Amino acid sequence: MTDNKIFLTIVIPARNEEENIEYTIDSIIPFIDRNSTEIIVVNDHSSDRTEEIVKTILKKEPIVKLVSNVDEPGFANALKTGFRHAKGEFVLPVMADGCDHAETISLMLDKARDGYEIVCGCRYMKNGGKEGGPRLQGFFSKFVCLSLYYLTKIPTKDVSNAFKLYKRDILQKLHLKEKGFAISMEITLKFFFKGYKICDVPTFWSGRKKGKSKFKLSKTFPYVRLYLWALVKAMTK
Repeated sequence: MTDNKIFLTIVIPARNEEENIEYTIDSIIPFIDRNSTEIIVVNDHSSDRTEEIVKTILKKEPIVKLVSNVDEPGFANALKTGFRHAKGEFVLPVMADGCDHAETISLMLDKARDGYEIVCGCRYMKNGGKEGGPRLQGFFSKFVCLSLYYLTKIPTKDVSNAFKLYKRDILQKLHLKEKGFAISMEITLKFFFKGYKICDVPTFWSGRKKGKSKFKLSKTFPYVRLYLWALVKAMTK
């Protein structure tokens, strides 16, 4: 597979996901074109067997690559590491815990071929949904996403979801500041305010079944900051 044939790069940030990483990769494979897709697993300072398991997968799945986040540990730095190594025309982060449903990928690619520059997996639209996970996190996420949709006219009802397809050449020009999970919301808002084409496709999100959730209440503060920034930006646009 040559670089110029890669249409899609899937980036999987993984920190201590030994119980989930093989399942997550296996769930993706049936929904992609092996000839035009690469899967990059970013080992984010794991202290368990995540790296060892991925190295075993590499031997049977040549489209899978393993890189390491050499910066400070965290979702944002792991994601940016994957972005730097990506060669696809489009880049799609997928969570390592198996919460994202891979059957959505074909819908995303169809919209990308129609000219959209971000295609958002949306939990808060018809045929989308969400189950499991902390209740407070779910309430906060839905409030932020739907209120921003109505107040700023951003064409997605799920601005905070990490499961989004991005046009790589635009993505790599952005100066991203967030250091945690809010980076996904930051990217989407910056695409929006720069005038790029955004759309939703329905997806379903399932809370992790194995391993420990990394959600903490303190991690919601960056979303609040971005939320307020977006409201002010929209009013002065």
